[in-house]
Amino acid sequence: MARLFGTDGVRGIANDSLTPELAYHLGRAAAYIFGQNKEHPTFLIGRDTRRSGTMLADILAAGIASAGGDCYMVGVIPTPAIAYLTRTHHMDAGVMISASHNPFEYNGIKFFDGFGYKLPDETEDKIEECMLKDERAALQSRPTGAAIGTISTWTDLQQEYADFICKSTDVDLSGLKVVHDGANGSASVLGPEILKRLGAEVIAIHHEPNGININDNCGSTHLESLKETVLKYGADVGIANDGDADRCLAVDEKGQEMDGDQIMLLCAMKLKAEGRLKQNTVVGTVMSNIGFHKALKEMGCQTEITAVGDRYVLEKMRKDGYSLGGEQSGHIIFLDYMPTGDGQLAALQFLDILSHSGKKASELSASVRQYPQLLQNVRVTSNEQKTAIMQSDSLREAIQKAEAELGENGRVLIRPSGTEPLIRVMVEAGTEQQAQAVTQALVQHVENLQKSSEK
Repeated sequence: MARLFGTDGVRGIANDSLTPELAYHLGRAAAYIFGQNKEHPTFLIGRDTRRSGTMLADILAAGIASAGGDCYMVGVIPTPAIAYLTRTHHMDAGVMISASHNPFEYNGIKFFDGFGYKLPDETEDKIEECMLKDERAALQSRPTGAAIGTISTWTDLQQEYADFICKSTDVDLSGLKVVHDGANGSASVLGPEILKRLGAEVIAIHHEPNGININDNCGSTHLESLKETVLKYGADVGIANDGDADRCLAVDEKGQEMDGDQIMLLCAMKLKAEGRLKQNTVVGTVMSNIGFHKALKEMGCQTEITAVGDRYVLEKMRKDGYSLGGEQSGHIIFLDYMPTGDGQLAALQFLDILSHSGKKASELSASVRQYPQLLQNVRVTSNEQKTAIMQSDSLREAIQKAEAELGENGRVLIRPSGTEPLIRVMVEAGTEQQAQAVTQALVQHVENLQKSSEK
């Protein structure tokens, strides 16, 4: 049987691979694991705006309560807020019902420990093992009477989180015109509110969630409408979150994208100048741009590299005592403030730099050189096919040939998606033309392998 937990919790199509029954038993198992030596473990449960969110949150809570856990339902809230509030209110665990940047039909269940950190593999494996045992013996260890858990609502925590984010910087954003794209998700209300509280003139787009429009051609994975709105209103900058608001990307006043690497580099410069960049090191992933590494080296800093996934970045940061890390996709972790990536926190740190620099966003963007990087997804029919293609000797040879052609100013990364039936082909090169040519050749090679495996 495949491992239930992926790189970011349990995820799947709601009511299909991610069923209410699975959520119920997962809740019971989590209550057992977090409630060892404790009669009523406490859980803080939040969700994003997906139609399936209430169904999964409620039945997960029912499972937790049936095993003696007490649940506090927060409602719609960013993922990092659950991490932060779990820690500050001394909960035993936090849970976020979200599938992040995925389409609305997907959903997920993501756990945090009492300190607000994502769970290590060992704890996830214990929950999974306990869940499987519980499904086979459904009446096992059911408490009765006063030992049954409770489910209650706690609705004012959104403002507590917003207060914390606003206090993370003393920046005055007065005079700055900002477009905020809430992805019709968790930050649809809080994102614009936070920016307005700090003085910015805010134009909010994609901030009217209806349960099915989360991430729909908007947010950090679809920046087209953000670019258009920035240009239309002559805004100074655009900020985009994803569905659960743990990512932040930006668009400058010319409509040019600024990814997580660029935002991290600007933040690293600031932290280093203030003596707050611990060990003068930034943690990135295998997706980080070559320009990211070269710029940090020129600054007298080092980079540490992990697998794709903010949980791996965080594990490295905690293990070796680093203060800044993240992903090109916009997950940026400021460990002195928050135990996970936070789109609102990252936005304010970036806007603080923009406000104090006296420069335009495009000038800051130009100061961070990016090598042309192309990423193309190839859809496959199954996880088995995905594995077979990735293990192919033919693909390995094609990658080696491409890397020899690119030399020192380029690289190839082909990896399977951890959440979808996709193989991701990424190429960096010294020129856009070379990146396109190599990408097309590798994508064609993967597609040919796919067709061959279907015969």
